[in-house]
Amino acid sequence: MALLTSPTSRLTWQLSSWLSLFVCAPVVAGVLLGLLSVLQALLLAVVLGALQAMFIQYVVTPRVKGLQAIESGLLNFKDGDFSTSLAYNKNDELGDLCRLYNETASKLHQERQWIYQRELMLDKVLHSSPQALLLVNDKQQVVYSNHSARSLLFADLRVEGEQLSVLFARMPNGLAQALQAGKEGLFSVEQQHEQRQTWHLATGHFLLNNQAHTLYILKPMTREISRQEVQVWKKVIRVISHELNNSLAPVSSMLHSGQLLAQGIEDTRLARVFTTIDERIGKLSEFVQGYGRFAKLPQPQMKHFSWHNMMQGLTQQWAFTLLGELPEQGYGDDTQLEQLLINLLKNAHESGSPEADISVEVNCSEAQQEILVRDRGKGMSEAVMASALVPFYSTKSTGSGLGLALCREICEAHHGDISLHNRHHGGLVVRVHLPLA
Repeated sequence: MALLTSPTSRLTWQLSSWLSLFVCAPVVAGVLLGLLSVLQALLLAVVLGALQAMFIQYVVTPRVKGLQAIESGLLNFKDGDFSTSLAYNKNDELGDLCRLYNETASKLHQERQWIYQRELMLDKVLHSSPQALLLVNDKQQVVYSNHSARSLLFADLRVEGEQLSVLFARMPNGLAQALQAGKEGLFSVEQQHEQRQTWHLATGHFLLNNQAHTLYILKPMTREISRQEVQVWKKVIRVISHELNNSLAPVSSMLHSGQLLAQGIEDTRLARVFTTIDERIGKLSEFVQGYGRFAKLPQPQMKHFSWHNMMQGLTQQWAFTLLGELPEQGYGDDTQLEQLLINLLKNAHESGSPEADISVEVNCSEAQQEILVRDRGKGMSEAVMASALVPFYSTKSTGSGLGLALCREICEAHHGDISLHNRHHGGLVVRVHLPLA
């Protein structure tokens, strides 16, 4: 310290200090500037991070949620689900897109419900149709069949997925041949325990899911042809009855006048002539009245009735054996059904059957009533059986040919059917099927 007391030493020390400060100042300044740059960088990073977080929170995240919602909705569309709506409702482009999606989904959902209701209605109509419907693809595989097709052709079994060639073995020959030929028109089918039936085949070809399909429509025509045939006979009968009545009335009047004029004449031959004419007029009037009842059969008055009361009334007119347990109630026009049974029992007695072998059986299920009338008479040949239900056809010399025709008319008026079958070891059985409702 003593050395610094000299002026020279102090000057030298001062010069050295200033020189050192001059030399170190840039270094210090650089250090200070470096510290300031780091702080600015850190501050800038913090600000940018905050801005980024705010951008993600308020801009990116809502849009990501909106895009996710649209993606989820489109996946629902892909799965066929139009019942889901999107909750994103911001006032931006994605919000507008989501609202458009919700409107589209709602409209598609309503249209699907409408189409579903139409499909249900169409399915009900097709299954209720009396026509048998078979839809077959280009591989000859059944893809659809209605109830009529299953009950009439396949004994109520589902046949979807079956090959049509395999099903031919289950069908009657006439039906299988008609389907194999694929030609539209009428054809006949021989059914076991049934009369020969007439059918009409119609076909349609179209594309379904870009695959060729064939629709077979089978319509039973037996009842329709019979109905038209009966209507023609009724018109003929009405014309004949009208003409006969117009002739019988003046003949009967003239007969009465002739009897009055011949009262003072005692001639047995003349009396015999008048008696014969009167008998023939009576027979002819009865004949015309019988045909008139057939031609003017009234609509049946459907109601519940007692089978026991009806059978008790029949036993007083005809002898027969009642088989099985008799149902308590029947349904239909009891007057017409009683006339049906009278005609069938009359035919059974006239067939030459012993009275002990004539029987009546009545069975009821949930859907129908079945009446069976059996005898051990001569039966019927195939030719006679084919025409037995036709009006005016009779193998009896004194028959009018209206008994079985009237029975058929009564059955069809009740929406039922009647069939005739020869029995083993001789005799005939008449089957009558009537609906319960």
